Amino acid sequence: MALVFAKIAPPKQPPTIKPNSSSPLSPKSIFLHLNRNPNFAVPKSPLLSLLRANRTANGGIGSSNLGKLFVASDPLSSVAESVLVILASLALSLSLFLADVDSAAAFVVTPSRKLQQDELATVRLFKENTPSVVYITNLAVRQDAFTLDVLEVPQGSGSGFVWDTDGHIVTNYHVIRGASDLRVTLADQSTFEAIVVGFDQDKDVALLRISASKEKLRPIPVGVSADLLVGQKVYAIGNPFGLDHTLTTGVISGLRREISSAATGRPIQDVIQTDAAINPGNSGGPLLDSSGNLIGINTAIYSPSGASSGVGFSIPVDTVSGIVEQLVKFGKVTRPILGIKFAPDQSVEQLGFSGVLVLDAPANGPAGKAGLQPTKRDSFGRLILGDIITSVNGKKVTNGSDLYRILDQCKVGEKVIVEVIRGEQKEKIPVILEPKPDET
Repeated sequence: MALVFAKIAPPKQPPTIKPNSSSPLSPKSIFLHLNRNPNFAVPKSPLLSLLRANRTANGGIGSSNLGKLFVASDPLSSVAESVLVILASLALSLSLFLADVDSAAAFVVTPSRKLQQDELATVRLFKENTPSVVYITNLAVRQDAFTLDVLEVPQGSGSGFVWDTDGHIVTNYHVIRGASDLRVTLADQSTFEAIVVGFDQDKDVALLRISASKEKLRPIPVGVSADLLVGQKVYAIGNPFGLDHTLTTGVISGLRREISSAATGRPIQDVIQTDAAINPGNSGGPLLDSSGNLIGINTAIYSPSGASSGVGFSIPVDTVSGIVEQLVKFGKVTRPILGIKFAPDQSVEQLGFSGVLVLDAPANGPAGKAGLQPTKRDSFGRLILGDIITSVNGKKVTNGSDLYRILDQCKVGEKVIVEVIRGEQKEKIPVILEPKPDET
């Protein structure tokens, strides 16, 4: 019998996955090795150990043993490979979450805040129009009582907005009144010295100019105020209490209101009434519609406490546009006047009359030249009433507001017929209107 010596092969070592720069570990490669080689040696890693334990317990990765099923089929289809990759990725993510809390925390993503369409529109409106709104500081000269040094100290502040790329800034007149120096701060916090181009005290509008490059200036889109409706949404942007840009919202609560100018007491007609919060510092800022167009200048509030708990008023943009156009061209507003001083409305009512009582009519003024009689006293000290104006060009005049409203519709150089009560008689006197004297 011949002896046959067989060569005994050494025990086969289980394959080892060794990651390197050229062939990094991938979910697919790990998945295939786990199913083809049950006893393969893996690097010491809690992630791979969990995968191996999961495979041993369930007969493959995942409870359905899809891994072994797909590996056994030969050749692997592209669909099977895609499923394997997805399952391996899910297993890796699950094992990472279970093995290391800190690592799992890195996968926690805070869901983005979902805004409604109207909220997104409001946010977009604020972002697009904020660069057009400026902060105005009113500086006044003061002398120190001890050192006698002359200092410039802030005496007030307000808001304004960029009108054009030539550096024109629109604001309220009462924001700049009494200033020895004015400074305008743009949205990018750059500050410029401002000069006064002109102002209209009667309508509480002022126009400034700064020397800023056109790249820094973002003119506000100008709308119209003639077609506004009560109830439509409005947005006010300004710098209340010296804070950074602030947005308040509301609706138009009234139209064609009338307020008095803070400087001259002359009525401002067709004012927009809004319930949007307007605080000190909002004056001169823009009032916008839902499209982001300028419809007015925030100018005043009516509130017993002086805060925004009352009603806000804005000068309509149609009025502002006409004033700014004249200020840019001529540096002043040419508004016709009669050239009289008249008594308060309450005094005329107490006398039992309806109209405007002329207190003074300077001889060099239009009314004085036409022969209107002022109120005066005789040689015995008795009061002799002047002419009482009852109509102009056939339009009834019952108080000072009516007179101003009629004159605002007239032009300089126009001849008007003024009807007055003089003593016991009515007279009609022609008067040629003249421009208002220059103001400094």
